[in-house]
Amino acid sequence: MKRVLILVEGQTEERFVNRVLAPQLQKHEIVAIPTIVVTKRVKGGQHFKGGVLSYQQVRGDLLRLLGDSNASAVTTMLDYYGLPDDFPGRTALAPDIRTPEERAQHVEDELARDLADRRLIPYVSLHEFEALLFSEPAQFDSQFPGRRGGRLVAEIRNAYRTPEEINEGAETHPAKRLLKLFPDYHKATVGPILAERIGLEKMRAACPHFDGWISKLEALQSARQP
Repeated sequence: MKRVLILVEGQTEERFVNRVLAPQLQKHEIVAIPTIVVTKRVKGGQHFKGGVLSYQQVRGDLLRLLGDSNASAVTTMLDYYGLPDDFPGRTALAPDIRTPEERAQHVEDELARDLADRRLIPYVSLHEFEALLFSEPAQFDSQFPGRRGGRLVAEIRNAYRTPEEINEGAETHPAKRLLKLFPDYHKATVGPILAERIGLEKMRAACPHFDGWISKLEALQSARQP
């Protein structure tokens, strides 16, 4: 079995990896191990986890994970929405980079270039984890019965080519839209439950950038050890 260490943004992504992604990768003889970003380290004390405040914070965590010689690969699951401006490729965009997927790919390429380790497989979610939940709007009917949730979520999803293209504005990013529809939506608990119900196959079919990341991880099964 090959070990893949995944630096994730918070508890939501950690639970998603454990409940949804890890079982799929296990079929490919890959063990997925999530680690939440550390926002603050206190000497001799508690580490505070969750959220990306600066690139240096992420960089330090990735270097620590890459220092594990038993890891076949190190990857990330961070939200493109809200990445700090000092993150590689976040603000310096060439004129030919226009689509959300091109912007995310640019950030991933710049991150790989900065750390220069062939075991690193960068991935940033477009625009955040909640976009994956728009892959099957009907699941919101069972989670929030009696609120016409599936129809309302479908109206948003159908306005875009893919869920990953749902607007990243402060009032229109995927999580904000869900909170407007369902004030009791809780990211860390309800999010992973919905993702598990939707299933990886449907999310991959609806979200091409996400699908490309999973394909890279699955391909590690036949890759040679570094």
